[in-house]
Amino acid sequence: MFDAAPLTATDKPELYAELARQVDGLLHGETHLIANAANFAALVFHALPDLNWCGFYLAEGDELVVGPFQGKPACVRIAFGRGVCGTAAATRQTQLVPDVHAFAGHIACDSASRSEIVVPLLRADGTLLGVWDVDSPLPARFDDADRLGMEALCARFLHACGL
Repeated sequence: MFDAAPLTATDKPELYAELARQVDGLLHGETHLIANAANFAALVFHALPDLNWCGFYLAEGDELVVGPFQGKPACVRIAFGRGVCGTAAATRQTQLVPDVHAFAGHIACDSASRSEIVVPLLRADGTLLGVWDVDSPLPARFDDADRLGMEALCARFLHACGL
């Protein structure tokens, strides 16, 4: 069983570097998408402060379908272009939202969420696998350091899965 060491970093880049090492150790030698997604979500949820939900939405046709996650039950299907996740899927760009209530078309799966970051997950051939979605009950919880850190973690996840 993998036992994540407590994160002791004092700044975000250092924190994400520590978390990246833990992701590499946790996913090493395993390529199964769902198994890796479940462990990745659990690791991030328990390692980063002030999160109330994190997980995957996987592309299926022209919508996203909820995958492995940590937190309260979630919306099951999200159309491309709808809400923060659907916007990330449609634009293929990370969405950093300091105030979800100010985001036109935000989908409130959990009314406690106040800020959100969503990273599109692209396979090596450029096709969309899905998105990595992280919510916080704090407004403006995520910044550019989180964007860079989350994008780097997602790249490690995709690499571990052979995608």
